[in-house]
Amino acid sequence: MKYRFFFLCFFLLVMTQAEAQRNAPKPKGNLFIIGGGSRSPELIRELLRTADLRPKDHIVVLPMSSAEPEASFASIAKEFSTASTQVIGNLNFDAEKVKDKVWLDSLRTARLIFITGGDQSRFMKAVLHTPVYEVIHEAYRNGATIAGTSAGAAVMSKYMITGEQLLGDTSYRATFDKLLKGNIVFEEGMGLLDSVIIDQHFVKRSRYNRLLSALAAHPTFDCIGIDEGTAIVVSGKKVRVAGVSQVLSISDPKELKVTETGHLKMKNLRFSIYTDGDSFMIK
Repeated sequence: MKYRFFFLCFFLLVMTQAEAQRNAPKPKGNLFIIGGGSRSPELIRELLRTADLRPKDHIVVLPMSSAEPEASFASIAKEFSTASTQVIGNLNFDAEKVKDKVWLDSLRTARLIFITGGDQSRFMKAVLHTPVYEVIHEAYRNGATIAGTSAGAAVMSKYMITGEQLLGDTSYRATFDKLLKGNIVFEEGMGLLDSVIIDQHFVKRSRYNRLLSALAAHPTFDCIGIDEGTAIVVSGKKVRVAGVSQVLSISDPKELKVTETGHLKMKNLRFSIYTDGDSFMIK
């Protein structure tokens, strides 16, 4: 009897959470996710068009991913200033500033929030479980465009790829040298995408093994690799590609299995490659 009661309570909890997710207000903003590398002037203009900046709007840059935050800010601020007259703020949040009301208000009211490259784990350590995390989500819900490049792209996912592998050659590699169960390491990301995993520098660094490992770990997700100089623009469930290279999407593997030696195998997964101007839907 007690087991039936426990199961009923668990079922009701899951259904309540699912209903809350369905009824949650959809964000009014956009995501502009760049795969790293050089950004063409046209890609910067496309980002600013997506943000739909008005004369009194301002831009905020979050450089916490970078080991050299001032240089990282200066680089993107120079690119923005060639195509925009908006004020560009540098908010390098640390443990002392994450509760600063003036800084948080500036972040909350920004029309465009840009997360620089570097180390995605460094960024999440600075913002996770702080008001900064909540304010970024609030700004997105209210219509801000949240953009990021490289590490700033990886943080968009709920399950964020760290780049580490647990098996095989555990020294840093551009991609993985094994396709094994349990090889990939995730950390909690921003969760602006809750059913998509992002990988960056994708074609340039041949990260197919890494993304396939992510898909095996989360087979109900869309796993998207974005190459350098290229972006996806996410509006709700619709994705548009912009830039000079390609975006790859894999999803829906069939007969996902693991051999006795831990090797992954799967059949008939969806595999698509997109270029500038293409659109597709995500889950």
